[in-house]
Amino acid sequence: MSAFSTGGAPLVLDGGLATELQRARLPYQAPWWGTAALLADSRRRVLRDVHERFLTAGAQVLTANTLRCNLRALRRAGLEDAGLGWMVHAAVGVALAARNAAGAPSTRIAASMAPVEDCYRPDLVPADDELREEHRWLAVELVRAGVELVLVETMNTAREARIAVEQVREVGVRAWAGFVCDDQGRLLSGDSLVDAARAVRAAGAEVVLVNCTGPEATERCLRALRDADDGPIGAYPNLEDRRDGAPGPRPLLDPAEFGDLVARWAVEYRLAVAGGCCGASPAHIAALAARLNTPVAAVD
Repeated sequence: MSAFSTGGAPLVLDGGLATELQRARLPYQAPWWGTAALLADSRRRVLRDVHERFLTAGAQVLTANTLRCNLRALRRAGLEDAGLGWMVHAAVGVALAARNAAGAPSTRIAASMAPVEDCYRPDLVPADDELREEHRWLAVELVRAGVELVLVETMNTAREARIAVEQVREVGVRAWAGFVCDDQGRLLSGDSLVDAARAVRAAGAEVVLVNCTGPEATERCLRALRDADDGPIGAYPNLEDRRDGAPGPRPLLDPAEFGDLVARWAVEYRLAVAGGCCGASPAHIAALAARLNTPVAAVD
């Protein structure tokens, strides 16, 4: 799909991969974070199972585990430069294997491209030339791995988001752009969300999304975007009630509440894409897909 209509049901994105890995009690801490799931066959099987459960729940877009497969994160984990690319290919390969195992050939495989430093620390965003080099490296590796859509997500500055989208588009891959915002509906850097949306659209982003932001603030952001912009927008809110690294944190909303809320957003704000971020389980995505009249199977 190269263009989106603001009418009809939105595409269903998957949920919180990181928190599902935590619930499975896989290691999840610095410097590896989610890439630790790629280090052994047993862990990759757990990762594939998480992907498959999101597909069974009704996800139409599956996000490969590339959130922390950028140059800085991999180097800090102690990998040599010559071997960094294999992590990207492994993450995409597991997502493709899950799609095949689930018998869901029409599912879109997206790759995650996060800030090169920290999703919640706009003060750490490096200079433009470093951003171009590092986002370009990941974009090239994603193309080599066969990805056709990159989810530039959890961006906390307009500057890095624009550069990341530019690098993705320059290698010929489609891009969506997601922003993490504060309770007032601004990027964590203080940038205007509306201005950031215009910047990434100008750079070639097909959809502008709000992600990893609490439900109330997400709705505030969607209202601002829809008031200012008639282009495709989407949302996948953060449902975590804490960020202490404990496995299986209790979500802010239960699946039925989440499904009702995001389905309402889909109508009121004419969403093109809807899903969940941290804390959103396969059960949450199943509830959302059911509310959007997407056929789903039962989810444990």
